[in-house]
Amino acid sequence: MHLDINGLITQYGYLALLIGCIAEGETFTLLGGVAAHEGLLHFSGVVLAAMVGGIIGDQLLFWLGRRYGTRILRRFSKHQETIGKAKRLIQKHPSLFVIGVRFMYGFRIVGPIIIGTSRLKPLRFFILNVVGAALWALIFVSLGYFAGQIVAPWLHKIDQHLKPLLWLAAAVIFGIVLRYIIRHWNHRRAG
Repeated sequence: MHLDINGLITQYGYLALLIGCIAEGETFTLLGGVAAHEGLLHFSGVVLAAMVGGIIGDQLLFWLGRRYGTRILRRFSKHQETIGKAKRLIQKHPSLFVIGVRFMYGFRIVGPIIIGTSRLKPLRFFILNVVGAALWALIFVSLGYFAGQIVAPWLHKIDQHLKPLLWLAAAVIFGIVLRYIIRHWNHRRAG
C-alpha cells in the first residue's frame, strides 16, 4: 500500500490548518506556508483557513472569558500581575491589544479570555479579531512560504524513497504535538 502524503495534504490541508489554528496557530500557519510554496495548497487558501481558524478560536475564548473568565483567571495565581497589566492595557488601548494579542508570547490562549472579562463590546471584539487574524495569518503564512524557499531545494534533493518517510515523520510529530496541546488544554480546564 502506498501512502500519498502530498495527496492527503492537498485533500485535507485546509481543514487541518483551520482546526489547528483554532487551538494553536503559528506552527500550523508556518507549515501551511511551506505547503503553499511546494504547490500542495494555494497561498490565499492557506491564509484564509488560518485566518478563519484564528477567528473561531479567539471568539470561543472571548465568550468563555465573558461567561467564566473571572473564575478561570483566578486559577492563574502565579500570573496575576501579568493579568493585571493586560487588563490595564485593554482599558488604555483596547483596539491595539485585541489586534496584537495573538502576537504576544504567552497570551495566545489567555489573552482573549482576559478580553472577555473586560467591558469590550462583542461586536467591537469581533471586528478587531478579524483584523488581527488577517494580519497574523498573512504574516505567518508568508514566513512559512519564504521558509519553504530555503527548505524546498534541500527536500527536492532527497531520494524519492526517503521523502515519503520524512512526510510521515512530520505527520507523526504533528500528531504528537496536537495531542500534547489538547491534553495540556484539558488539564488546565480540569485543574
